[in-house]
Amino acid sequence: MMPWRLMLLWFAGADLRMTLLAVPPLLPIIHRDLGLSESGVAALTNVPVLLLGLAAIPGSFLIARFGARPALVGALLLVGAAALLRGVGSSTPVLFGMTALMGLGIAFAQPALPTLTRDWFPEHISRVTGLWANGLLVGEALAASLTLPVLLPLFGGAWGPALDGWGAIPILTALGFALLPRIDAAPVPTLARWLPDFRNPVSWQLGFFQSAASLTYFGANTFVPDYLHATGKPELVAACISALNVAQIPASLAIGLIPFRLLAKRGVPVAVALTMLGALAALRFGGAAGAVTGTALLGFCAAYVLVFSFALPALLASGADVARLSAATFTIGYTTSFCTTLAAGAAWDALHEPALAFLPVVAGAFIVAALGITLARAALRNAPA
Repeated sequence: MMPWRLMLLWFAGADLRMTLLAVPPLLPIIHRDLGLSESGVAALTNVPVLLLGLAAIPGSFLIARFGARPALVGALLLVGAAALLRGVGSSTPVLFGMTALMGLGIAFAQPALPTLTRDWFPEHISRVTGLWANGLLVGEALAASLTLPVLLPLFGGAWGPALDGWGAIPILTALGFALLPRIDAAPVPTLARWLPDFRNPVSWQLGFFQSAASLTYFGANTFVPDYLHATGKPELVAACISALNVAQIPASLAIGLIPFRLLAKRGVPVAVALTMLGALAALRFGGAAGAVTGTALLGFCAAYVLVFSFALPALLASGADVARLSAATFTIGYTTSFCTTLAAGAAWDALHEPALAFLPVVAGAFIVAALGITLARAALRNAPA
């Protein structure tokens, strides 16, 4: 397989999350400095998630109009520029506005990655998806692990500059894609096929399945820091957020290295769902060790569901339809995740019970158990030998 393409896909995956995941470790500081409510905290971390859903369809249009690679270049430039500006002035309007623009760029970029995977590596869809998803998860881990202990002290405790620094990397990745020689073998898709088919039940199955990963991962990143503060364990924030993100990396490697027929076995989704519920119990009742272990297990399970859901559109759709099926998946999945997580924050505000913050994870576990087997069977029928 061609190393330059693979390296750029890996970095593109990393760019889609490292700019997002610099925020959760800083949430208690931002919460205090800007006077945000729990609903405001949930909105800040989930506005990009909502836009990942709402703007996925325009992303499909851009791919149909310009091709996957040019669309990805423009999207990454938008991600980088918005990320560079969001901490300017430590201002609530600037922070929310630039976060929204950054979410738009990520939403435009995401359907391009499954499309390029199908176009460039049609015989290695699962493996290459695992590779760029590994980049996505490593990007999450780096941002979540380094922002609080490294970048925040480097900038004298100012959260704005600590956020801004992550924006340069997507811009450099965009330049790499732009300078790559013309290698796209497939013709630009016709505009007639860019709009997702929401009458297709597979779109809804994929969308809800993908939402389980977002409900678990973004739900944990949003509420674990404030939950630990509310329950008298603020010293565990850095360790838990790092564990949540670092534990995702083995799941992406599993998708790439373990034969797909084993990953798609009937018992795997059920085991993942039960592990998610057990991780919540450990986080709630297991003390310091249980909190770190529980968040690590949540990260591993969320990553397995996420990478599996990323691979499914390229396995279930023909080349021309991958972007539109991906757009449908992201639209349904991220919108569901945003609404559910925001409702959990509102419930915490109204009832003053921190444990309610983990309702999204419970919902995600039931979705994985309900839909995982059906989708795994369908993917197995379409996976390359």
